[in-house]
Parts: sequence; C-alpha cells; structure tokens
Amino acid sequence: MLTRKQQELLTFIDDRLRSDGVSPSFEEMKDALQLRSKSGVHRLISALEERSFIRRLPNRARALEVLKLPDALKPMAGKPALKLVPPMAQPRALPIAANDSISIPLHGRIAAGMPLEAMESDRSLSVPAALLGPGDHYALEVSGDSMIDAGIFDGDYALIRRCEDARDGDIVVALIDDAEATLKYLRREKSMIRLDPANAAHEPQRYPASRVRVQGKLAGLLRRYN
Repeated sequence: MLTRKQQELLTFIDDRLRSDGVSPSFEEMKDALQLRSKSGVHRLISALEERSFIRRLPNRARALEVLKLPDALKPMAGKPALKLVPPMAQPRALPIAANDSISIPLHGRIAAGMPLEAMESDRSLSVPAALLGPGDHYALEVSGDSMIDAGIFDGDYALIRRCEDARDGDIVVALIDDAEATLKYLRREKSMIRLDPANAAHEPQRYPASRVRVQGKLAGLLRRYN
C-alpha cells in the first residue's frame, strides 16, 4: 500500500513519461507535490524504488522508469490517466497501513550529552509510516546518555520533524553556532536559551538565543535489540 504522496509522485512521473518521454526533474517533482525540500522527493523516490514501482536507469541523468502502477492508479479504458489535483481538492487521505514503511534521510550522529557535530550523509533509514505524522522528517543516531530519563538511549534513532521553532519543554535538535548539534529539552530564559538534559548527572547548557537554531522536534524513536 502506498501513501498518498507516493501515489501522487508515481502518477506525476508516469504522466510526464507518457506525455514527454522524459522523467521530471527533482525540482519539478518538489513543486508539483508542494514539498519544502528535495530531500522529501528523494525519500519518496527511494520508497517507490524499494517497492519496485519505479527504477532508476543507470548512467543517465533524470532517468526514471515506471515498472508498474497500483490498480487504483491504472487508467481505465476510455478514461484519462489520473492527474494531480490542487491540495484543496484532494480527497481525504486513506489511513496508512501499520506495516507500511518509508525511507527518511539518516544524518549521522547527534549528541545527547555535550554538543557534537551532526554529520550529513547520504544514508537512509526505513521507518514504519505510522510513527511519523505530517511534515518532512529525518533521523539521527543518538550518542550519549544525557536524555536517558526521557527514554532516549545511546544508539537509539531519533526521528525528527523538520521545523524552525518549538515551545518550551519540547525535545529539539538545537544547532549551536551553526556547527554543533545536540538533542535536549528547550527552555527560554529572557535573551538566553537553556538546553536541559534528562539525566541528573549532566548540567543544563545556556547560550545566547542568537547562537541557537532549532532544526526540528522529536517525533519518535527507533531502537534495535541485539
């Protein structure tokens, strides 16, 4: 079962291939689906590829091939293929199956102790779709023990919804001086930002508000058991 966005993207690619013979660019796909960034397109492409609905043609830029369509998207005889419609006119999204999963970017490790550089990478993580709400998401591997009293342990995968603001008490990815990131409770103290741990063995961190940028809020956790 595909999510609504996956169905929309598959339809858009199929329609473009039928009409032009060339797959759309990532920028065109981002605009057509009204996504905030091309990373969302990469996530959807990866999910469709994993389910064998499309494939990337090697050694060719912008080369995608539609291998199959779900029954709900197959054009009926005498009827035009399904087209994307404006968001306000779209039907209510169907519930996501509990066993459905999507791929989200995995951006290295993040400190749940002292700030640690968050490394960008081209890796991805397969996540049950039911764990994610609306919005664009990415994952970070947790390093450290400062959030253990919040149930966040070293080696967990933090699922983060991208945003640039948060309320006091939210667990956020805080980027400090545009260089280092940490996972902490956010508190505001006048012109200062206090980043609180969830472990009595660690001290809160305080920074001028100008030095801290919110990069997202905690949406869920994944944990592997060996």
